Amino acid sequence: MSVTEMFPAELVERARKIKLLLMDCDGVLTDGKIYFLPMPDGSTSETKCFDCQDGIALQWAWKNGVETGIISGRGGMAVKERARSAHMRYLFEGNTEKLPLLEQVMNDSGLTADEIAYVGDDVTDIPLLKRVGLAAAPSNARAEVLDLVHYAVPRAGGSGAIREVIELILKSQGKWDAIWAKYDV
Repeated sequence: MSVTEMFPAELVERARKIKLLLMDCDGVLTDGKIYFLPMPDGSTSETKCFDCQDGIALQWAWKNGVETGIISGRGGMAVKERARSAHMRYLFEGNTEKLPLLEQVMNDSGLTADEIAYVGDDVTDIPLLKRVGLAAAPSNARAEVLDLVHYAVPRAGGSGAIREVIELILKSQGKWDAIWAKYDV
């Protein structure tokens, strides 16, 4: 099945231009839950749960020239490790005012808004979603977000939503068949 049979032509055209995929973390790369673990000294440590299917797709994006990054209202060691292990170019933590960070990324990368995709799930993501070339949201995003994105991803955040977006991009750019060929033995 061709990519234009799987997705609307306008969506494929948007995805074809993408060189950088930015995303929120909580609710997109994770299911939005934060786990506070008690430590022996009485303090707590924070962690999050990430999806392995997103992880392999982030590797495919990196290996196929699509850079990635996180712009998140929260942070933590788990987020830093996910960004490091996925070879992400950008990591901004603790920022709910995200638009200046998008502008910073555009200045740094030299990319136009049409060459950037963003995946978000909440109202703090709306300013970015309105400006990028490809705006996407997982199925569990806020209704206000789902109403304005180009691609409402069928999967929930933390359950392969980023995988779906990366597959859309790579298929639209004609890179998917070479990836698939490595596994179709």
